[in-house]
Amino acid sequence: GGDGGRGGDIVFENEPWDTPKELYPETTFESIATVCKEKNLRLWQYVEAHEDADFPAYMASVWEAMKAAIARGLADSGTLPGGLEVNKKAKALYNGRYIGEPDDVRENRVVCAYAYAVSEQNASGETVVTAPTCGASGVLPAVMYYYQIKNGYIDAQILHALETAGLIGNLIKTNASISGAEVGCQGEVGVACAMASAAANQLFGGSPAQIEYAA
Repeated sequence: GGDGGRGGDIVFENEPWDTPKELYPETTFESIATVCKEKNLRLWQYVEAHEDADFPAYMASVWEAMKAAIARGLADSGTLPGGLEVNKKAKALYNGRYIGEPDDVRENRVVCAYAYAVSEQNASGETVVTAPTCGASGVLPAVMYYYQIKNGYIDAQILHALETAGLIGNLIKTNASISGAEVGCQGEVGVACAMASAAANQLFGGSPAQIEYAA
């Protein structure tokens, strides 16, 4: 509250609200890419260069929370709270394979099941990672988890991809908005898709220019 309807900020009663300082000295992708080229850095290395010593452990906890939300959501059933009697769909979607299912249909079904799992955990008041928001929290973990299972990426590679995704999300937050109160739920999910695209491209070994284009 008290933020002019921007959304996404937590303000405690009787405490002043201050605009948070920028996380990184460069606030555009162009300027970050220039630094990365000059110093021969990947985007995730740029991120780590500006974070604290406990950042790797924090990112590991983020990834564990994402995977836990997927696991809980896939095991869950029943209806969502709120009185509308909306059935949870993740478990049924995940188990909904059929004989002769094409590979592309299966891929879409499984990734969507992962995303549903996290989103339904959010709707149930359970723990999710804001990526970039609670409402859009299913997209990034779904894509990362699917590629880890499919291609065997180790956690260290996933964490680098998540750091890249976070950088993209922060750039959008800084220069535009991730707030549904400002840009609608399409804006939230659009940012999540950009973050997931950047993260996937990082996994594939993309350059900063390729990651920017993907996002």
